[in-house]
Amino acid sequence: MAASPKKVKPAKEPGSADTLTDWRHTALDARPGFLIRRLHQIHVALFVEECAPEGITPVQYSILTALEQMGPSEQIALSRAVGLDRANTADVIGRLVERRFIQRRVSKTDKRKKVAELTDVGRALLGRLEEGVARAHERTLAALAPDDRKRFMAYLALLVETNNDLSRTPVGGGAKKSDEDA
Repeated sequence: MAASPKKVKPAKEPGSADTLTDWRHTALDARPGFLIRRLHQIHVALFVEECAPEGITPVQYSILTALEQMGPSEQIALSRAVGLDRANTADVIGRLVERRFIQRRVSKTDKRKKVAELTDVGRALLGRLEEGVARAHERTLAALAPDDRKRFMAYLALLVETNNDLSRTPVGGGAKKSDEDA
C-alpha cells in the first residue's frame, strides 16, 4: 500500500512564532527563497529573449552599465558594483574585451591593478539594448499595478540593502575608481 503524501502547510504569517521552525513543512511555492530564485530565472529568460539579437547576458549588461555610470574603473570596483566575485568579473570582462565592448589596461599608479573602460562599440551596444532591457523589466513586473510595482521595488531594495553584508559579494564596500585612471 502506497504511503499517503504528507500534507504541506501554507506559509505562516512572517513574524509569527512558528516561522523559524515551520519552513520545512511549507510548500516550496510559498517560500521566499524559492520564489526569489524563480523570479530571477524568469527575469533572466525575459532578458535573454528581449536581447537575443545582441547575445548579451544580464551580468554582462550589468558590467557595461556600471562602466557607463562609473567611468573607467578597476576590476575590483566593478566587482563590488555589480555584486560579482573577482574571478567571475575578470572572466566577464575578458569576454567583453574580446567583443570590443570594453578595453582593459594596467593602472597607471599600480601595475597590479587592471582598469576597464567602455568603448564606443560598447556604448553603441548599450543604446541598441535599451528598449529590449526596458521590455524585460516591464514584463517582469507586468502582473503588478503601478503602485504595487513601486512598493515591490522598494521592498526588494530594502531586503537587499539590509542583507547586503551577508552576501559572498556585497555590493559597494567602498571600492573607488582611481582618479588618475578616469
